Amino acid sequence: MASSEPVPLRGWGRTAPTLATVTTPRSVEDVVATVTAAGPRGIIARGLGRSYGDPAQNAGGTVLDMTQLARIHSIDPASGVVDLDAGVSLDTLMREALPHGLWVPVLPGTRQVTIGGAIAADVHGKNHHTKGTFSRHVQSLELVTADGQVRTLTPEGPEAPLFWATVGGMGLTGVITRAAVKLHSTESAYFVVDTDRTDDLDGLLELLTDGSDDSYGYSAAWFDTTTTGKHLGRAVLTRGSLATLDQLPPNLRSDPLKFDAPQLLTVPDVFPNGLANRVTLRAFSELWYRKAPKRRHGHVENITAFYHLLDAVGEWNRVYGSHGFLQYQFVVPMGEEPTIRRIVEKIAHSPYTSGLNVFKRFGEAGPAPLSFPIPGWTITVDFPAAARGLNAFCNELDELVLAAGGRLYLAKESRASAETIRAGYPRFEEWRKTRAAADPHGVFTSDLARRLELNS
Repeated sequence: MASSEPVPLRGWGRTAPTLATVTTPRSVEDVVATVTAAGPRGIIARGLGRSYGDPAQNAGGTVLDMTQLARIHSIDPASGVVDLDAGVSLDTLMREALPHGLWVPVLPGTRQVTIGGAIAADVHGKNHHTKGTFSRHVQSLELVTADGQVRTLTPEGPEAPLFWATVGGMGLTGVITRAAVKLHSTESAYFVVDTDRTDDLDGLLELLTDGSDDSYGYSAAWFDTTTTGKHLGRAVLTRGSLATLDQLPPNLRSDPLKFDAPQLLTVPDVFPNGLANRVTLRAFSELWYRKAPKRRHGHVENITAFYHLLDAVGEWNRVYGSHGFLQYQFVVPMGEEPTIRRIVEKIAHSPYTSGLNVFKRFGEAGPAPLSFPIPGWTITVDFPAAARGLNAFCNELDELVLAAGGRLYLAKESRASAETIRAGYPRFEEWRKTRAAADPHGVFTSDLARRLELNS
């Protein structure tokens, strides 16, 4: 059913809302009918709205709300393959798969992402160095293309170019309606976690490059953007692996696959703009650093404590107020540690402060032309969006990232230029040609696509 009036939509960063007609399909036939009837402003699919910018918005056009196309058709415990609709969330998949001893191999920073969104953004997690991106575990997908065909795509074979253009393609090749995803087995839903607190950025890099990181399935650090001098980039590094049954304490062994991930509260939409400022974010950073143990190894934690702390807080983005925030994520290759230091110094000495900061190591790049990860270092920071001069400051960061051979992440992007994006993705033209062959008239489009000239 389509909305009778245009509906305001925005990304998780709560910036740049636009109006679109929203249609909620409940079958593949509904998707085909809506796609083939799309008007001049085109159409784009939307899941749970967790992209931070505008890839799931389409001003003046149609947006397909895919959350009702959300059936898990089958789970095969023997092979680990799950056949499911694109509107199924990773949270739902985990809850259904764990009783079979199956684990979702790649999880981003939130489970509130649909399967279609995970493929379209080719999401990564704390284990990219061991498991790659989400697409590496997708055995096939169904895609409704602009001509109304329902095409089955696989990573190899004649349809492989369109498969890999859809991966990371931000919904611009068609509407993903179904997928087969291979999960892996696990004895528990818990992690054995090692925590190390470092005095500075150099200490963090030393731990990540001394060879020890390869012994962990999952690895990520929070780092401080408010400290300078000898404590520049001080960090809390948490690394872990899924716990085996014999690694669990006795009180957890009776129900080792329990999905212990409650949502404790929902943030009300009452916070004023400006609450997240240099004073409050500096205080938060000091508290976050001090509360972490300097060194604690072998601690057993559930998925919320180790991996998805923010999922325990519903609508946490409201803390930034109605003006929202800009999440800036980039990757630079191995060997560009001086660029990392320069960027962290630049942020620390700027008037722009971030509290939720992530530092991770990436492994090998995947086959998709627009997939974000490359072997190297990725940093994510959140800036209150209303800060004066923020875009110009981020432009300066863009220049450093590009000069180092890096790129920005389209699922987080909300303000870069088309030239910056294309420069960061050297296989962009390959992607554009595959997309144009599947959608020659640009039926699939979005605010992001128009802003970054992805349709041209």
